[in-house]
Parts: sequence; C-alpha cells; structure tokens
Amino acid sequence: MNKKPEVMSPAGYWPQLCAAIEAGADSVYFGLKHFTARAKVGFDLAELPEVMRTLHARGVRGYLTFNTLVFEHELPEAARTIAAAAQCGVDALIVQDVGILRLARQIAPTLELHASTQMSIADSEGVRFARALGVDRVTLARELSLKEIRTIHDQTGVDLEMFVHGALCVAYSGQCFSSEAWGGRSANRGQCAQACRLPYDLMVDGEHQPLADARYLLSPGDLCTVNEVEQIIEAGAGALKIEGRYKDSDYVALTTNAYRKAVDEAWAGHAAPLKPEEQLRLEQVYSRGLGAHFVNGTNHQTVVDGRAPRHRGVLIGRVTGITSDSVVIAPGAAHRIAPLKPGDGVVFDAADWRSPEEPEEGGRVYELNTRPDRAVEVRFANGALQLQRIRPGDLVWRTHDPALAQHARPFLEPAAPVQKQPVSVTATAREGEPLVTVWTLPGGQSVEVQSEVPLGTARNRALSIGQLRDQFDRLGNTPYELAELTLSAEGSPFAPVSLLNEVRRRAVEKLAELQEHRPAPEVRDPAACLAALLPPDPPWAEPAAPRYHLLVRTPEQLEAALQLAPASITLDYLDLYGLRPSIERVKRSGITTRVASPRILKPGEARIVDFLVSLDCQILVRSTGILHALAGKASRYLIGDFSLNAANSIAAHRYLQLGLSKITPTHDLNAAQVADLAGRIGGLQIEAIAYQHLPVFHTEHCVFCRFLSTGTSYLDCGRPCEKHKVELRDQSGRAHPVMADVGCRNTVFGAEAQEASAHLDRWMQAGIRDFRLEFAHESGSEVEEITEAFRNPAQLARRLKLIAPGGTTQGSLQIKPNYLELPILQ
Repeated sequence: MNKKPEVMSPAGYWPQLCAAIEAGADSVYFGLKHFTARAKVGFDLAELPEVMRTLHARGVRGYLTFNTLVFEHELPEAARTIAAAAQCGVDALIVQDVGILRLARQIAPTLELHASTQMSIADSEGVRFARALGVDRVTLARELSLKEIRTIHDQTGVDLEMFVHGALCVAYSGQCFSSEAWGGRSANRGQCAQACRLPYDLMVDGEHQPLADARYLLSPGDLCTVNEVEQIIEAGAGALKIEGRYKDSDYVALTTNAYRKAVDEAWAGHAAPLKPEEQLRLEQVYSRGLGAHFVNGTNHQTVVDGRAPRHRGVLIGRVTGITSDSVVIAPGAAHRIAPLKPGDGVVFDAADWRSPEEPEEGGRVYELNTRPDRAVEVRFANGALQLQRIRPGDLVWRTHDPALAQHARPFLEPAAPVQKQPVSVTATAREGEPLVTVWTLPGGQSVEVQSEVPLGTARNRALSIGQLRDQFDRLGNTPYELAELTLSAEGSPFAPVSLLNEVRRRAVEKLAELQEHRPAPEVRDPAACLAALLPPDPPWAEPAAPRYHLLVRTPEQLEAALQLAPASITLDYLDLYGLRPSIERVKRSGITTRVASPRILKPGEARIVDFLVSLDCQILVRSTGILHALAGKASRYLIGDFSLNAANSIAAHRYLQLGLSKITPTHDLNAAQVADLAGRIGGLQIEAIAYQHLPVFHTEHCVFCRFLSTGTSYLDCGRPCEKHKVELRDQSGRAHPVMADVGCRNTVFGAEAQEASAHLDRWMQAGIRDFRLEFAHESGSEVEEITEAFRNPAQLARRLKLIAPGGTTQGSLQIKPNYLELPILQ
C-alpha cells in the first residue's frame, strides 16, 4: 500500500469525539439524531459545524453515518440534511440506502461516499456494484477473513474499510430483521433490540438438546485484531474501524490508542504483540470475550461461547469456597498480572447451574487477604451480596477496575494536545530579503509565512538550521510538532530570535485557519435533485386476478407445489448443486421455474453465479454482488428479493434500471408503505410476500457446526445440517427454525408465519398482482392447505392461524396507529 491506513474511531457524542482525537484517531465517525444506525446517540445538526471545526483543527477527518434505510416521506428531510452536512464540511457520508447514494451524489458531487457495512458487501462484485453507484470506499462485512479481503483488494483496487475491534452482530449487517419482526424496531433504522443477546434452547428433531452452560446461542464474543494489524495492512485494508458509538470515552480512548500504536509500529516495520497489561486493559474496558474470529478464518467453535451475552471484563479465577462472610477465589493466569484489589467490581458467573433469567451476584471488593496457596479470600460490604447464591466452581470476572481511569485520563483531560500533527518546514534565507518559510501538513496542505522585515547580515554567526529548529520546535500547547526542516541560505543572513518566534506564531495561526475553514464544496439545490430522481408516474394497471408464486425448500414441499400449479415455483435448497433434477421436473410441468440465489457471496464462490445462469431459469436475486455479476451474463428474468433493502422509490427504481424485472420491498416497510411504493413505481413491478416465516437472522455462524459437532467448518463438521431439523426455542416457548444454505450460512426463521391477509385488498388496489408464499419447515400438506386458502380467501386470516405451524402474525406488515400514511398514487 502507498498510503498508511486510517485508525477510525467511534464517537457517540462530544466526550468520545475528544477522546478519539487525543488518543490518535485519523478519522472519527459519528451520527446525527436521525438517519443513523445508532439511534440513541448523536449530534444535533446545529452542532455539526463545530464538530467539523474541532476535528479539522486537529487534522482528523469526520465521517457522518447516514446509514439507515430511508422511507419515502423522509426523502425531503434526508435531502436537506445531506446538503447541510456537505456545507458543514463533513469529509464523507457513510450510507446504506441505494436511493440515498444516488441522492447524495446528485446533491454534493464532490462529497466522498462510503458504503456502510449494512450494504452486506462480502465479495468483489458487491464492491464493484457500490463503485458503480459512485461509492469511494466500501466497508466490508465483518465475516470476511484476511485472505478474502486480500482477494477483494487485489481484484478491485477500491479503498476498503474493515472492522477491527468491538461488538459483533451475529447476523450480517443489513440482513437482520428480528427487531422489526418481533418488536417493530428496525435494525436497519437504528433501533436494534438485540434479540441475538437473548437465551435460546436448542431443539434437535423436536427434542431439547442440553448444552450445559451454553444458553446464549446467538451471542458472539467481541472482535479484537490488535495483534493482527500487520497482516491486516498487508491484506489491503485502508481503514481500520473500531466499533462502539454506544461505548463510553474510556473505551474510545484506550482502544483508539492501542490501534494507533499498532498501526504506527506495523507501518514502521517493527510490529510487536500487544503487551499483556495492554491486552488486559482492552478486555477490562469492554469485552464479551475478545478474539479475532472470522479475520483468521472460519472456526465456528470460537465465535459464540454462549455462556453470557454482556460485558464480562477480565477473568480472575474460580470460586473454591464460601465462608460466612467471604468468598474464596483461586486465581487464573490473568490474576498474576492484574491482582484483585479493593474497589474492583466483580461478578460471579454461574451459567452452568443458574437459569439465564436469574440476576447474577456481584459487587465491589471491600477487603481481601491472600492465602499461602495464592487463593484470595474476598469480603464485600455488609449486605452487598447474597453469599448463598454463590457456589464453588463459579467463574469470577472483574467487570470494573477503578485504576483503568488512570490510563484513559491523559486522553480525556489533557493539559495540552496529546496527539500532534507533524509539520514539515522549508525555509529560504537571503541577506536583505524576508525570511520565507513554507509549513506543510501530512495531507499536503501548506501555508507560506514571510518575516515582516528583511534579514540582516551576520557579523559573527549566520542563521543555521540548528537555530531554526531551536525556535520553530517550540510549538508548546499547539496541536503541531516540528518534523522535517530544511534551510536554503545564501550569503550570511542573520535573524534575531524575535523574528523567528514571530514567524512561528503566525505560521501556527495560518495553519489553524487553513484547517478549520476549508473551501465549501459544491452543493446543489436538494429539492431539485430529489425531484429529478423520483421515478415518473407509472402507467395505470388494469384490474386482474392475483398470481401466486411458491418458494419451497424441501422435496416434500416441491411435490405439493407441483400439484398446485402456481404461477411459478422457486427452489431454495441447501444443496444448490443438487437443484438441477428438481429444476427439470418443474420445467417439464410447464410451470415457470425459478431458483433463489444466496444472500451472501464471498470470494471463491463466484462459480455459483455461473451455475445459476446455466440452469436457464428465472433467478430470485438476493445480493447486490450477484446482481452486478449477472449484468455481464446472458439476459435472464431477475426478481430482486427483500434482502436488497429497497425502502423508497429512488432505490427501487434504480434496481429496476439495473436489470430487475420486479422488486420485493424490504421487510422494514409495513403494508401501507408497500402499497405506497407500488403506487410510485407501478404495482406490476412489485412482488409482495404474502406468507412466510420471516428470515430474522442470516448469519455466517453455523449453529449446526457449533452445537452438533466438534468441527470448525464445513470441512470437518460432518454436515449435521443435512441430518437434523433444528430450532431455537425462546423464553416464550416459540421454536424458530434454523436452516443452512449452500455457503453453510444459517438463517433463523421466525416461529410464527407472517401473513398479509389484512392487507391484500390494499395491495391489489395499488396495482400489485404478484404474491409470493414462502415455506420453511411446512409439510407438503400444509403447503397445499395454505396455498388453497389464499386462492379462496374467505376467512383467510382465521384459516391460516389454524394451518400454519407456530401460528401467524402480521409482524413487520402491521400498520401502527401513529404511522404517517401517504396516499396511494394512481
């Protein structure tokens, strides 16, 4: 690489932003109160100019997270916000919505655009898709290995960003609909309810599978790659992103500083592993158990421990005994480096015998004594703990260390700027002429400062580079430090100290002015840009009977579907390469034949696209990478699925322009919004899902491999996904089916079937004629009964509730009382 990678830090608000600057961030990402994937934190738009002045004064870039799906009625506000952000000098927008990418490029043509990780980009074709939309940098999915990142970098040459530290989502970002389905809180709208952090029971072939202390089957550990930074740089990552806009300033300071040092050392060619005490600090400030996880390749045994879903800190040891007023702890290896002390906060982890719903015991250490066998007898304040709820064998975690603040404080309460920008100075000195100096920042920005009086002639000692360094290096409390210094002198010029000091003072002022007040970028009228991108009024569609399309996942379901003779049959099988005989059967029946693509495609899986094309049938496209790859193949009838996340008319229209014949709206839209979208782009270009078990999690983590084998990947797991029916039972008793796809990625489906019986008339009035019924674990007879119920819709809702396994729900389709309904366009 010819450019040193950025250390990119999160900022929920001012304290975290300032901590990131002082700890050495090259760039900071943050959100406003709206249009951001972290809805609980952010700045007001009125604060944005000061945010950017603060960052730029320190040579730090500021990226605004605009990474949510944007609804139709929000587009005017989104356009105004984009224009305002550009005028405030933000260095880039981080965007998820394809429609917003188009809008931002029109409003601010020179503004950098970064594709959010929520665009679910995991391969070179996905990167090229984003690049074709005007994206300058792509944030890759967190599930990629360094080998895969290197492949993408080598194949595309696009600026790549990757997450290197912090919380992991179990689902691919942008592909989690659990919050929307179960609570009406969209993760794609910044309102994740973290259903992945809840406990689940594993049901195998209908029976409960005991898993000892593993209760949180979808809760991954946290990411930490500080010891892999050298390899990350070699793989081609241009920005190393630290997760954590909900984290406090201690976390931001300590993690930023750790990666700052790691990048500097690796770039200088002398990378070294993190010191043990530094590693402990990273674990202590926030950790669910740190690991490199997918970065070093697939090992499904390590991603999810399953013991706890929350911050644990540092493992201190195990309980060996309980007295009337104390707990005896045998220390672990970490204890030798960080001994327990009064004031520390601890929690007793009894996951192997206590119910997940029970609160854990914990508190602050009041007093402790070390025994000859190195065991520690710990006492707590009277009444702080219920000692009878603690047992020998419980793990002990230090969740809080007051001493940690001492390590973070220099970055939080600095007496002077901690991180300084190196400035290179060239000076030209000639007798009888002003001293001319040029001060250049790392990014190439420079100012010229001349002395106000000409230089004299030296009688004893002419101006030297040493004298210049003595005076120019006195940058004190400024955010600058002298780096390279060159002097070109003619004759014997003389400069008094006062002249050099004045030149230095004015240079600092001009540098600050240069950085804080950058030229305003070109910003076009947001309302006009929006109007130009809205699709034209669609033609009126004549009333017609509904067409039902069936998606099946098992041979039994296929047999039933063939007898029903629907408008089309889509095959969505685990074994993609075993599809051909079934495809031929559907073709011979005369029914329109479709095959579903994977939702994620990674490097090394490009042959799947060629295989899909070879089937010579319609394709249900679930990935932008596959959509882009198919553009160069033979023409096929393509239907865009919900996973493309078309949430507004600009995004939907763009997808149709890119070759889709129809689009299925994202599950983030309720039924009224689906109808409104149909009115805007034409109902005949919508295929709505009228029945399905919502795919709530789509994850690289394989539940089958982790809990039903001792293998680490598909190479040695024994393929339990082909032998067992697996469900995850939640605390309400609902059993959510789990199925694997061709890439061994798992989808967890909602237990209840989401159905649209209450909204079919509205959709038909909006011109929608194509409705898809998707089946997960339904039997052949259930497929038949459900399809016939839709064909004869009298009392449809009641009949579906009786037929569907697990019952039914409106789920994400439900129209809430406070929903802003927009009229259906005719």
